[in-house]
Amino acid sequence: MLLIGERIHIISPKVKEALAARDGAFLVELARHQKEAGAHALDLNIGPQKKAGPEVMDWLVDCMHAAVGDMLLSLDTTNLAAIEAGLEKTKRNGRANAIINSTSAEAERLAAVPPLAAQYGAKLIALTLAKEGIPVTADARVSLAMDKLIPRAEEVGLPMSDLLIDPLVLTVSGCQEYVPHCIEAVRMLKLVSDPPPLVNVGLSNVSNAVPAVMRPLINRTYLVMLMAVGVDAVILDPLDRELMAWLRIVEQRDDATGLGRLLLKLHDAVAAGEALDPAVVDFSDPRQAEVWKTVQILLNKVIYTDSYLRL
Repeated sequence: MLLIGERIHIISPKVKEALAARDGAFLVELARHQKEAGAHALDLNIGPQKKAGPEVMDWLVDCMHAAVGDMLLSLDTTNLAAIEAGLEKTKRNGRANAIINSTSAEAERLAAVPPLAAQYGAKLIALTLAKEGIPVTADARVSLAMDKLIPRAEEVGLPMSDLLIDPLVLTVSGCQEYVPHCIEAVRMLKLVSDPPPLVNVGLSNVSNAVPAVMRPLINRTYLVMLMAVGVDAVILDPLDRELMAWLRIVEQRDDATGLGRLLLKLHDAVAAGEALDPAVVDFSDPRQAEVWKTVQILLNKVIYTDSYLRL
């Protein structure tokens, strides 16, 4: 599974300040920490940057090369000129060592972005987002991918191995009823063709608008569930050590602890399309009880509130 570090994001005040001040030292350190923590690629979210986009991206990619060498970079902006500047900067032997983040199924983006990915040999994240917004059901998201995103990639000559369909994670705070649909969309996308398309998700979106102290548990639990249905790439926070530990537990099938055994039971239940059996939960262990409660809100079986862990 491809792990894309999310920490270089303009929504962070420190990152925004570093970009504005061209403080390369801060961003170099942040990049190195993410790589050391286990990230395979780094997302570079510079925002729209309507005027200075190409210059900002050019400078930032230089910082990343100084920090982490030729590590795969995800160029995350709506500014196409900035994306192309990043593609040029990462080009090696005729191919850009980069991911374009992203296109949608909106006509303007779909016309312009996939040809750029094909031209530079870059990977492309394609969001199941149309002019009307995000389809709420799993079926509708998969249909959008099959009807619009995949045919457009094929039309411009982008290999399926370079296309990452993103069914769009929605937040449990405000969009709870649709959170399980992303899991099912991933499951369905892995069955629609042979070979199936690759699937990417932005993990931390699930806990947007949730109190900061509660976000990591929701993210970690959702990751286990998404891994169960075959997600290929995840934009996540590699500096969350517990998140990376849970990922390792699942990948290595490590059942040495009670929590580890529960995570594997959760993974296997979701993979089979079954409910997690409460009999496998040791409710005397607070951590296992918290995982159980979190699964219930992520599956929309219990209404989410900021106090759900105390109920």
